Amino acid sequence: MDGKRSLGRRFGWLWAAYTVSAFGTSLSFGAFPLIAVMVLHAGPAAVSALAAAGLAVGAAVAVPLGPWVEFRRKRPVMVAMDLVRFAALLSVPAAYTLGVLGFVQLLVVSVVVAAADITFAAASGAFLKSLVGGEDLLIANGRFEATNWTTIVIGPPLGGAAIGLFGPVATLLADAVSYLLSALGIRAIGGGEPRPVPAGAAKGSLLEGWRYILASPVLRPLFFNTVLVNALIMAPVPLLTVLMLGPLGFAPWQYALAFSVPCLGGLLGSRIARPLVARYGRHRVLLTSGVLRACWPLGLAFVGPGTAGLLLVMVVELGVITSCAVFNPVFSTFRLEMTPTDRVVRTLSAWSVTGKLTTAALTALWGLLATFTGTREAIALAGLLLLATPLLLPRRPATVPEASQDALPSSAGSP
Repeated sequence: MDGKRSLGRRFGWLWAAYTVSAFGTSLSFGAFPLIAVMVLHAGPAAVSALAAAGLAVGAAVAVPLGPWVEFRRKRPVMVAMDLVRFAALLSVPAAYTLGVLGFVQLLVVSVVVAAADITFAAASGAFLKSLVGGEDLLIANGRFEATNWTTIVIGPPLGGAAIGLFGPVATLLADAVSYLLSALGIRAIGGGEPRPVPAGAAKGSLLEGWRYILASPVLRPLFFNTVLVNALIMAPVPLLTVLMLGPLGFAPWQYALAFSVPCLGGLLGSRIARPLVARYGRHRVLLTSGVLRACWPLGLAFVGPGTAGLLLVMVVELGVITSCAVFNPVFSTFRLEMTPTDRVVRTLSAWSVTGKLTTAALTALWGLLATFTGTREAIALAGLLLLATPLLLPRRPATVPEASQDALPSSAGSP
């Protein structure tokens, strides 16, 4: 069975590194807005500004890094980005302990982490494509997706408990340590990795990534769809955080529970993605799950206090997460297959930069919108706009270009 199929020792170390860092990230779920609200007493506009500025500046910093990473060995870049995130996050509990933590530091750390996230994701995508190929690529992405949702089921409730026991910055300390452990795991992968050599059309800036995406009749609609869907899902999150922790009176552990329990749907979705593709075809699965993930968030505008409100958030998040968990590994695999090896980093970086900038812009805009229209109204508008995003999904199935197929290894990487 695919669930027990070995993809090699080197992939095992990569998966282990991903698991530990994903668990650390899930422990610190919502840590920055929680610290802003609980420690610095920030309001909706400030919390939205924190999320938006971190993403926007982080994305801008990452722009020149994409071409730089493209023609360097990927593992050292991944290790470096893990260590950068370790140091940046560690500075927050240190400053809190010394009594000097401020909004500006949270902003700077969020920028550094965002830039490192983009760079790491692009490098790891290229490294994964060189490590596994063919049908193993979908299996690998499915395992990452399942791991992500597993850690989110477990992490936020434990993080909420840790905040209650040890204070508001405890989870950021755990997240910092997880990046250090991830760096050690990536170092342990071993094996040779030739230095990529730029040649001919491979040379260029991050603009090459955007040009390739926009010139592709298949990737272009997926690009606009995923960027807008992710932004419209994430933009109201700071508003929902303020609403639930403020006027609705939910405790931090209840807030964490509302978003962790539905992640069981992520486990289900990630496990059924490949069987669904085998039965119905990749295009139909992408289209159906892409439509379904846009249908749920409008319900968050109607959340109320108490058990009923908590259950409503859980039901909505369960629908969103299950749909996304089917869509994401299929989409990620398809995007890698459609992208030539010498353009993977720049394409993924361009995609990620655009996504983060769009999310940042909409997050800031929604923070201002909530000031004038009210928090619920702003959340409702995001949900309504999401209902139109399926129009951007590709209507026709596509095949993988020969150039990209040839670049894929025929089997899993080995030591």
